[in-house]
Amino acid sequence: MSTLETTPSLVALAQGLEADTLAEARRTMEVCNACRYCEGYCAVFPAMELHRQFSDADLVHLANLCHGCKGCYYACQYAPPHPFGLNVPRTFADLRRESYEAFAWPAPLARLFQRNGLFVSLATAVALIVTMALSTLLISPERLFGVHRGPGSFYSVVPYDVMVWVATLTFGFAVLALGMGLRNYWATAGRKAIGWKSLALALHDALTLRHLSGGGHGCNDTDEGFTQGRRWLHQAMMWGFLLCFASTSVATVYDHLLGWIAPYSWYSLPVLLGTVGGVGLTVGSGGLFWLKLRTDPEPLSPRNLGMDAGLLALLFLVATTGLALLFFRHTSAMGMLLVIHLGVVLAFFLTLPYGKFVHGIYRFAALVRDHADCRAGDSA
Repeated sequence: MSTLETTPSLVALAQGLEADTLAEARRTMEVCNACRYCEGYCAVFPAMELHRQFSDADLVHLANLCHGCKGCYYACQYAPPHPFGLNVPRTFADLRRESYEAFAWPAPLARLFQRNGLFVSLATAVALIVTMALSTLLISPERLFGVHRGPGSFYSVVPYDVMVWVATLTFGFAVLALGMGLRNYWATAGRKAIGWKSLALALHDALTLRHLSGGGHGCNDTDEGFTQGRRWLHQAMMWGFLLCFASTSVATVYDHLLGWIAPYSWYSLPVLLGTVGGVGLTVGSGGLFWLKLRTDPEPLSPRNLGMDAGLLALLFLVATTGLALLFFRHTSAMGMLLVIHLGVVLAFFLTLPYGKFVHGIYRFAALVRDHADCRAGDSA
């Protein structure tokens, strides 16, 4: 009997999982477990082999452990047009999206995953409209289109308190919602404690994107050919995002603890981190979107395309508007660029817990459980 079914508090979480998707995932894993041709392809198949039967919780774990490299699809003798019609990447992609919805917090907002592409577009449009309208009503033309230099020039356009409180509230809500979703997801694993070694190994896998290396030869990014392109672009996007976050964190320390007010010089740590991070984020998100346009659609889930494109578009806009603001901060364009950048960042924060970004959170948790399961199996 499944973990999701045996714990009353988890039954509600499972309501977002469609019976047809779970049945197809269970059928697929039962065939794969009997065949085992792909056992060396990625982390999914060794984890699969630890089970003879698959509970709902096991299937959710395996789906989030899947990195979508698609190697198993092109190697599988039972893939379409075979009557078995196995398509592990698509099946697990559908189950992942449904698990995002099942574990989302608060529950009434979980349905946003079903219309994520539209939601991201509307959130971006609304955030931009609101920030533009407020800038028109509350900021005089002299401040909005004037040239501002020196410490505090950004706050000459948007007041410091407004900028800080809006960012704190939206980012705080996003962190809370992501944390609650992770708690709900982790509850299905039935684990209360995390071993430090399992955590360290999972962190290494996540930071190096080891499971996108295909064992060294690469993944099937667009077709049956193997490349490292998707892994490199993911690394550029991930490390670019982390560097941008580090830039903001250092700037916060400068401002609140040291009293050094933005904007900072070209050679300051926040600007250097933000510039390198912005370039990486732009290249990574733009490159991954280009790959999605070229890839074979058969292993992909058409229901997830809007969610994937929405996150890439927002990350690209956050990076490019931030870089534009950096390079034109001493011109009359600074005011409008600041307003536009803040609007995009606001949209990103608002959509963070209800879009593709959550895959990084749940996938890391799946890696932690995978290493814990492997260590438990070795000690048994």
